[in-house]
Amino acid sequence: VQLQASGGGLVQTGGSLRISCAGSGFTFDDVTIGWFRQAPGKEREGVSFIATINGRKYFLDSVMGRFTIFADNTRKMVYLDMDNLRPEDTAVYYCAVLMGTTAVVFEEPYDYYGQGTLVTVSS
Repeated sequence: VQLQASGGGLVQTGGSLRISCAGSGFTFDDVTIGWFRQAPGKEREGVSFIATINGRKYFLDSVMGRFTIFADNTRKMVYLDMDNLRPEDTAVYYCAVLMGTTAVVFEEPYDYYGQGTLVTVSS
């Protein structure tokens, strides 16, 4: 199993960014996949997840209405569109996958994690 994240970078407050995760080595159709993040000095937290079999989604309260998650099952990709970014969104974002579930689980542990991608929001 591999999860390859991309798309992080530096953006100003109020800006937008898309991060992507490419999955391989597993069946994409019945997993929950999404993003955790970890800011400096803080614990890792679940940001947004999607159950690929039914499209159910979860969003952390603080990103609700600003972030959108969607999956392309054919390409085995998951995307997180982040709008109206705030400095407190600055973190390393980790793609993660939980196998064989139709529920949108937002707590760790997940089965596999990718390398992180850094998102920095300047004030």
